[in-house]
This record gives sequence, structure tokens and C-alpha cells, in this order.
Amino acid sequence: MLFGIYGVFIIAGILAVQFFFSTRNNIYWGAILPVAYIVFLTWLFVTNHIESNMGFILYLLLGILFLCAEWNGGRKYLHEKRKKELDKMKTHDMK
Repeated sequence: MLFGIYGVFIIAGILAVQFFFSTRNNIYWGAILPVAYIVFLTWLFVTNHIESNMGFILYLLLGILFLCAEWNGGRKYLHEKRKKELDKMKTHDMK
């Protein structure tokens, strides 16, 4: 197994934290993990923990893809939540 059961839990936890950061009012909170991921992966590549260029590019693109997808999902969730609250307030004001 490439990651094992602990690796799956770690990845799920990282994606959950990314979703949480993405649902904050400030949009830049969601950029913390993608930037940290790029820095960490680049450090691994420079210190020869990732030996092939193709492996580095593949890990980088896949990781950024998943983190950005969570970021986008978190922003959509926040906008839908705000819209529901506004609709609820408008309905309450009409009564």
C-alpha cells in the first residue's frame, strides 16, 4: 500500500482543514494550505526526497488540484449559507 490507513486519515484531515479554512470570511485563509503544500513539496524535491521531475510535477498538480477543489467547494458552501441566512432574514422581515 502506498499510503496505508494512516495516510488516508492524514489526507482526509488535511482536506477537512482546507474546507474549514475556505469557509472563513477572508478568502485568503484558504490559500494557506496550498502555499504550504507547494513549499513542502519543493523542499522535498530540492533535498532529493523526490527524485524524478515527473513525480514532482505529478504530486504538485494532483495536490494543488484537490486543495483548490476543496477551496472552491468551501467558498460555494459559504455563499450558499449566506444566501440562506439572507432569505431567512427577508422572510422574517416580511412578517
